Amino acid sequence: MIERRKFLIGAGTAVTTSVMFSDSVLTKAAAQSIAGYQAFLKQIQQQAIGQGFNASIMKRALDWSVPNAKVIQLDRKQPEFTMTWAQYYEKVISPTKVSQGKASYRSLSGILSKIWKQYQVDPRIVLGIWGIESAYGKHTGKFNVIDSLATLAYEGRRAKFFKSELMKALKILDNRDIAPEKMLGSYAGAMGQPQFMPSAYLQYAVDFSGTGQRNIWTDVPDVLASIANYLAKCGWRGSEPWGQEITIEGNLFQGQIGRKNIKTLGQWQALGVRRKNGTKFSNGSVQGAVIRPDGEGGQAFMVYHNFNVIRRYNPSDYYALAVGLLGDAVG
Repeated sequence: MIERRKFLIGAGTAVTTSVMFSDSVLTKAAAQSIAGYQAFLKQIQQQAIGQGFNASIMKRALDWSVPNAKVIQLDRKQPEFTMTWAQYYEKVISPTKVSQGKASYRSLSGILSKIWKQYQVDPRIVLGIWGIESAYGKHTGKFNVIDSLATLAYEGRRAKFFKSELMKALKILDNRDIAPEKMLGSYAGAMGQPQFMPSAYLQYAVDFSGTGQRNIWTDVPDVLASIANYLAKCGWRGSEPWGQEITIEGNLFQGQIGRKNIKTLGQWQALGVRRKNGTKFSNGSVQGAVIRPDGEGGQAFMVYHNFNVIRRYNPSDYYALAVGLLGDAVG
């Protein structure tokens, strides 16, 4: 019998369960694949120990027998269609998410004020990212991160990338910030409430609560401060907005649209761009770019430097717009 080990977390306790494969249905090719995977994990373990990581923790973290088939399935699944901006907005920003964000903004005002003071990042944007990434901590992923990353490093389309992330995840475990059984996230290894990849965790996660651990899984102050630190280190300008919805009087050529086509607001006004309510901008010297994600007839936005900082978190115009608009709605 071949056993696949995995962790289940219940009531704060880690337990193990197994999926059994009968010898009668285990093909020679499958047996060779399993042997290859176990040899791969042994190599990773030796490499980690060679870097000075705790041997006991590494053995515990890498105690898997076969790749995770669900992870492979999700990694190879192709999107069935491309959403429009209007469809994306409706999917990710619901009235419930806005109301929950408003409640969080009120209840966490003290913590958010301290985070603002230290990082000078708009707390509404921090909540926007928190809300979209994990619905304010409610949906953080149930995959064991080491299991996912090891599977993708062995079987995945981007093996080099995922092996690098796997080694960084093992470093986090070696730092004792989280136990292997509790290091949960998405099938692709994005962890905790802010959905940091291990590399982002090592660079941006902070211990804001002063517990001695950078806990982005269950410690809300650490979660929010880590998001703020991420944006701050990526160049957030505390005195500037991310963007705003606009109207366009007349036509703009497609070549004039896009976040890299930067002009002053005075120049945009001369081309017929106005605030959403039709009035002129108050400061014509500010620089920005126009994006119109669904093309002519759809919503249009003026975006500024901080919009591109949000895109450092996730390089998607849709994502950055959603974060900004959700932040505006909750604060």
